[in-house]
Amino acid sequence: MKITSVGHAGFFIETRYGSVLADPWFNPAYFASWIPFPSNRDLDLEKISNPDYLYVSHLHRDHFDEEFLKNHVSKETQVILPDYPLDLMEREYRRLGFTNFVRTQNNTPMTLESGLRIMVPALTAPTDGPLGDSGLCVDDGETRIFDQNDSRPIDFEPLEEFGPFDAHLLQFSGAIWYPMVYEMPDKAKDALGRQKRANQLARALRYVKQIGATHIIPSAGPPMFLDDDLFHLNDFENHESNIFPDQTVFIEYLKEHGVENGHLLIPGSEATVAGHELSLAHPTSEREVERIFSEKRAYLERLREVWRPELEAEKAGWPRGEVEILPALKAWFEPLLAQADLNCVGVNGRVLFDLGGPDQDRDREEIIIDFQGRTVGPYNDEKWDYRFRMDPALVEYCIVNEEKDWINTLFLSCRFSAKRKGAYNEYVYNFFKVLDKERLAFSEEYYAQSAPVRQLWECGNFMVQRQCPHLKADLTRFGEEEDGILTCTLHGWQFDLQTGECLTSDGAKLFTQPKEEYEKNGVGVASATVNGGGPPSF
Repeated sequence: MKITSVGHAGFFIETRYGSVLADPWFNPAYFASWIPFPSNRDLDLEKISNPDYLYVSHLHRDHFDEEFLKNHVSKETQVILPDYPLDLMEREYRRLGFTNFVRTQNNTPMTLESGLRIMVPALTAPTDGPLGDSGLCVDDGETRIFDQNDSRPIDFEPLEEFGPFDAHLLQFSGAIWYPMVYEMPDKAKDALGRQKRANQLARALRYVKQIGATHIIPSAGPPMFLDDDLFHLNDFENHESNIFPDQTVFIEYLKEHGVENGHLLIPGSEATVAGHELSLAHPTSEREVERIFSEKRAYLERLREVWRPELEAEKAGWPRGEVEILPALKAWFEPLLAQADLNCVGVNGRVLFDLGGPDQDRDREEIIIDFQGRTVGPYNDEKWDYRFRMDPALVEYCIVNEEKDWINTLFLSCRFSAKRKGAYNEYVYNFFKVLDKERLAFSEEYYAQSAPVRQLWECGNFMVQRQCPHLKADLTRFGEEEDGILTCTLHGWQFDLQTGECLTSDGAKLFTQPKEEYEKNGVGVASATVNGGGPPSF
């Protein structure tokens, strides 16, 4: 099996039963903030334009590249669809001209007509991608690979049954705006960045050890930020507080933890996997590959000048004055807020949009979204819980283009600043993913049915619910306890075992009970369950 990197999370996989093009991304994403690193503009697109199968893990725009898919991929290609509860991805494919679909079932192996065996683990919580994220398992009878990209599977038994894997392709770097955009003292931001970087590297390592593949290929790494306003976000010096470490950093991190089987691919690199053997061929010399990372600042500064005209044209095209923002948001959001019972209870506060244009005095507009009163209106010095500051052109773009998922457009751009009072509240950002009635209904139903029964496990001197209240991660696999604090290493959420209170997010709570008190009730540890569930109370 030959695996050719096409950049970021993208791969062209050639097997004895045909080829699979996975997650190809070439064009700037998120208001031209993200650009593939290393550059993949010199790739021969003809080679990958007629795959037997096309697989895109989810709809984030650094994976689902609408322009590339529309203009460069044969519409005769069979499209492998993850098993998502809403058919949003299929609609997007059909809009681009694709009509030939392979429908999968979550975590269920299937053999395609060609003889290729696949499985797609699909994740469907409101926090998973844009209402869905997935990975792809491929088996051609000789070689098995797991392309995890940036999904975060929590059910490992199907993966263990499909494996063992010869190669594991996975994300290790940040794909978020926290903590860089937050308004806080530099010292605090530095400490939070260090924690975030350490958590994401540790999470990737845990997946590596859990899957146990013969070869590890880091993918879905950092983008390059080439706009002058964002250039400082690049990790030039391997700084411990930067959440965007590159492939070489992760490979070295693996070695520090006893994992010697990591392989560096750049766009155009070909990894040929035959059982336990892997041979690697780069499109340029080893020295040139090494210089991309060891001389990253010079590499990115050169590309910044190459891309500058395109980025400036992008920004010049943002809409200004085409719509009145407040009346448009009021007409759009208030009907949604009226039906968003659980989302509104989850937010339980006010979100302020401070929109300051190029002329701060003349263009500035302040809009408050009140999730308690379920209204949108002008800001009148009310107390707020979250504040976002940004160019109004970004919000105007979302209105003009009827963007239903602002995470996948606005927030991942990092072109804003944020401040919050209190701990992180996932409901705030999740609401901005579900900006139509269909998506919101799914979100409400998910929260309503969340975790009706919780299994318990023994953790230190406590009996603790087995599933993390964040994304239901199995804490017997992902939980680490130290000094009475339980950390879910999948996303870094921490809980006080004595009280069950979440230390990293308002309102979330873990069921805990002292082991001695639990045993007095006479219930066997192995079979214990406790009823509960639903969304957290606020």
